[in-house]
Amino acid sequence: MDDPIRHPLAYARELHGWSQGDLATSMDKAARGHGLRSGADKAAVSRWENWRKTPNVDSQLLLAEVFGVTVADMEAYGWPYWLPGRDEPLALGSAHTVQALHDAQRALMDRRTFMTYSAVSLAGLAAQWAVIEPARLTSALDGKQVDGGLVDWLEETSKQLTVLPTEQRQHTVRLMDAQLATVTDLIDDGRYSEDIGRRLHLLAATLATTCGWYRFDHGRHWAAGKLWGAALQSAHAAGDRDHGAGVLADFAYQSNWLGEPKVSVDQLGYALSGTGHPTARSLLFLRRARAYAALGDRAACLRDLSEAEAALGVEAADPAPGWCAWMGPADLAVDSGQCMLDLGRTDEAHTRIAEGMALLPRARDKTRGVFLTYQANGYLRSNDVEQALAVSRESLDLATRIGAPRCVALVRDLAPAFEAHQRVDGVQEFLERLKAS
Repeated sequence: MDDPIRHPLAYARELHGWSQGDLATSMDKAARGHGLRSGADKAAVSRWENWRKTPNVDSQLLLAEVFGVTVADMEAYGWPYWLPGRDEPLALGSAHTVQALHDAQRALMDRRTFMTYSAVSLAGLAAQWAVIEPARLTSALDGKQVDGGLVDWLEETSKQLTVLPTEQRQHTVRLMDAQLATVTDLIDDGRYSEDIGRRLHLLAATLATTCGWYRFDHGRHWAAGKLWGAALQSAHAAGDRDHGAGVLADFAYQSNWLGEPKVSVDQLGYALSGTGHPTARSLLFLRRARAYAALGDRAACLRDLSEAEAALGVEAADPAPGWCAWMGPADLAVDSGQCMLDLGRTDEAHTRIAEGMALLPRARDKTRGVFLTYQANGYLRSNDVEQALAVSRESLDLATRIGAPRCVALVRDLAPAFEAHQRVDGVQEFLERLKAS
């Protein structure tokens, strides 16, 4: 059953075991301590939690006092993302790696659909990663010896699963979940050399990252966050800074998706400090450009787009890390186009997105589905409804075939823009199809 709690304020309230009335009472008590009245009641709390109204600054200051959040954090992250969540990521360190992996396994059974860690806790996790040196791996003192041949097989089969086309991968996620559980048990209970231990931790990081993306694509942001938290712990334990930077980039992508571009900018700043490979840096700059565009910061967006293009043009001696090996000119062109859309430069956006779509390999169906929605949005902004409709239909057909709910959600987000054009042939039928999807 889906978690009915869909707002950070409800999570924060549950953390303290308060009803909506209890919260209003606590706010009033805090206000009276300053010789004031809060003006908040159960109905007001309900409106806030149902996204119908945003509390004014005075009410937010009282809420911050009640929940023990600093004014600096309240101002830095904005409503409602400064509110504390029910859970916090574990501190980085070898003592917490196995616990994080087990927590991720439990999260796979959790149906809650709300966002992942709070903005404040994500900032703390990224800051830890940037400065804490990984501890040296030590062998387990008990349990059975982990056979190197078994690790070889796990690495090979995991690689085969993660490189399957998107259309097939939707059917293999349970196999990847099972492999992650197996690797977790080997790390927890096995006895192994430092080299085998490093390989196991890297395998756990890769599997947790991939499994997290599957949950993200299905809107299960809580489980995705727990899996990526475990991936960051495991990569850190293995001393793989590149993979850790990739996990921070995943958190940043999720933050931008959930409407928190400021958090995304911060995460990507830390990630950029931890990787030197030009392909990785190109992707990180590109994602940060997207976040800056969402914030309306034109200068910073264009600066990072320039950095992304320059980095992608560098020939590296070593292959790109696995988490960004797919990054190429198509991604740079389409995401640059989406930045231009956000900045109101529609004509330039059309050109860049079209260039990227032409370059995208056919095997990357999920990415194509996402990019098609960007293209449709651009056509809608240019009032080219027929082209937007054709592209949206293509995206919806593709997303349905490959089992990509995130792409379906992106198409569904276009519905309000189509509502104004119901007299255009095919629009009404398309809107009915979206309601049924």
